[in-house]
Amino acid sequence: MMLRSLALATAIAFTGLVAAPIHAQAAAQAPASSQTPQQVAQSIVDQLGKAIDGHQAELKKDKEKLISVIDDVFLPHFDIDYASILVLGQHAREATPEKRAEFARAFYNSITHRYAEGLLSYTQGRVKVLPFSGDLNDKRTVVRTQVVLDDGKTVSVDYAFRKSRDGDWKAYDVIIEGISYITNYRNQVDAEIRKGGLDNLISDLKNKGADALKQMDKDGKQG
Repeated sequence: MMLRSLALATAIAFTGLVAAPIHAQAAAQAPASSQTPQQVAQSIVDQLGKAIDGHQAELKKDKEKLISVIDDVFLPHFDIDYASILVLGQHAREATPEKRAEFARAFYNSITHRYAEGLLSYTQGRVKVLPFSGDLNDKRTVVRTQVVLDDGKTVSVDYAFRKSRDGDWKAYDVIIEGISYITNYRNQVDAEIRKGGLDNLISDLKNKGADALKQMDKDGKQG
């Protein structure tokens, strides 16, 4: 039960971050928002509840529809381009814009497919957006949330937000219990690129998808 609940927390964090960039055109057409980061996070929580709660059986049979739900709810509120540059780290400077976009599609599609099913445990009230305290920085801030586990305990899931050029607040990183997954995967991506090159990593992500990420996680824990 604990593992399933932690999987839910991870799924919420990852899918919240990585809504597939292949639908970037649709996101670009979304109207600009004047919402605060807390309002953005609360909106995501509310929409996710409506889309998932009570529809788990249907979505379990149709994974592509589940992926579509993730795209519709999360995509407009996340800075995919900036997140992918952070994941690539120093290798972002060495890659062409086209190659960075290709990496982003392969990497984030793989993550979305890996963690999507974890959201099937989501029900209304499992995520609480905490009140904001302090002064709102005009460029970056952190929204803190708590995911309620099956035993009633909570897991802290924080979202790092930055203001886009259009003035919208968009998330770019998630921190689960103090662990930044941008930093975590940046270390693993760096190791994979040093070992076989960016092109090989992209090919691996495209062909193996979620299995490639599982191997990266395994190698990272052994390293």
